[in-house]
Amino acid sequence: MTVEATVELPGEDFSRVALTESAVELLRKLWDLHGPLMFHQSGGCCDGSSPMCYPADDFITAEADVLLGVLNVGEGAEAAQLIEFWMSREQFEYWRHTHLTVDVVPGRGSGFSVEAPEGVRFLIRSRLMS
Repeated sequence: MTVEATVELPGEDFSRVALTESAVELLRKLWDLHGPLMFHQSGGCCDGSSPMCYPADDFITAEADVLLGVLNVGEGAEAAQLIEFWMSREQFEYWRHTHLTVDVVPGRGSGFSVEAPEGVRFLIRSRLMS
């Protein structure tokens, strides 16, 4: 089971981002610990090339970022837990032809991403879109 993001880019009719079941489970736990969350994918070096998860509004987005979609990790229609997924505009130019799936793997992520103390890290799995 995956959770697909809403369509946010003007003129598009397809989701660009999804979450694996493992990612959904971890995000629910992190939501309970930190409150509302958001993702940012910068495409920078080192940990910056991994999707970073922050408490909502802890990372300020601007014109240099693109909202790729909004993911709902809540259980049931009335329990919405909406997580925005942002990417730097520059990185989007490289990845515009890919669908991104956020997954979780064992290991240490960035100290800035909220999953780091859990002994796991978020990872992007991508596939080309036709």
